[in-house]
Amino acid sequence: MAEWIDLLDPSEAELRNAISYEVHDRALEHLLRPTRHDDEPRPRLEGHDHYVFGVFLVPICVREEDRVYYQEVDVIATREQLVTVRKAPEQGHPFDLSAAQESVAKEPGTGVGLMVYRLVDLIAEYFLDLVDAIDDEIDELEDGIERWPATQIRTRISTLRHDLLHVRRTVSPTRDAIRRVVDRRIDIGEGPGGELLPRDIELDFADVYDKLLRAMDGLDLSRDLLSSARDYHQAKIANDQNEVTKALTVIASVLLLPTFIVGLYGQNFRHIPELAWGFGYWWSWGWIILTTALQLAFFRWLGWIGGDPIGRPELPPLRKLDPRLLRGRRRARAT
Repeated sequence: MAEWIDLLDPSEAELRNAISYEVHDRALEHLLRPTRHDDEPRPRLEGHDHYVFGVFLVPICVREEDRVYYQEVDVIATREQLVTVRKAPEQGHPFDLSAAQESVAKEPGTGVGLMVYRLVDLIAEYFLDLVDAIDDEIDELEDGIERWPATQIRTRISTLRHDLLHVRRTVSPTRDAIRRVVDRRIDIGEGPGGELLPRDIELDFADVYDKLLRAMDGLDLSRDLLSSARDYHQAKIANDQNEVTKALTVIASVLLLPTFIVGLYGQNFRHIPELAWGFGYWWSWGWIILTTALQLAFFRWLGWIGGDPIGRPELPPLRKLDPRLLRGRRRARAT
């Protein structure tokens, strides 16, 4: 019966007690090496003479402290035994395997290959959940662009961008590692007990590979959405600056003609015809009011004040995209 041994930051004696067979020196050194921030290994799966050695990483984003750390899970799998070595990150907690272990416990007689599958499937599900969470935060960002301060928006965009890079850094090599199992490139030689990864388990790994592909596609979509949100934010800033410029232009233009009229009749010359008029004061006020009203009406027609432009055609609504309505559209255009 296959056995699953889980170790958390084991000492060399504990590790050698759990692993009774020979392990490559490099793999043993890696299993005993403590985790270090910014020096995490690349996720991978390697087939050795009688065991499979694997390294998996899971990113954890701590928003309150603006940092990202990685949970590392190392795997040594033989035909009879699975040993997982979890490493507690600095200022963080180790990866929780309880869901995978409970799933295995419900299936008596489970082989090591299925145990490994449950483990990597749990990691793949976490990646999908992580991508969904990032998408939700991008949606929240898009909704808040109209309301939040520009500094807060720029900080949020920068944080999400770094989170996407950290997640992509682990998803991509994990996908490549699982692809090796799907392509049957993991070989540990022949021995008693049958294959470690029989064909039906390899098909299960294909499902994990599909989940990781979906996670990669989701990351690409999230990156595009974040870029669109950033472009929209920059366009909004430029548009707001244009609106301020329009307001200042309206104010300057409205004050320009009254200032000219007042300056014209305020000149200190003796022969100004309007000075002798009994209604000269109201004459000048009439011109000021008339020119101001004409300018305000003109700027209202342009849409610079008071809302949208007057008399401009409205943008037609988007048409319904239905395969039944679009069938034969391209051929009809060609003819």
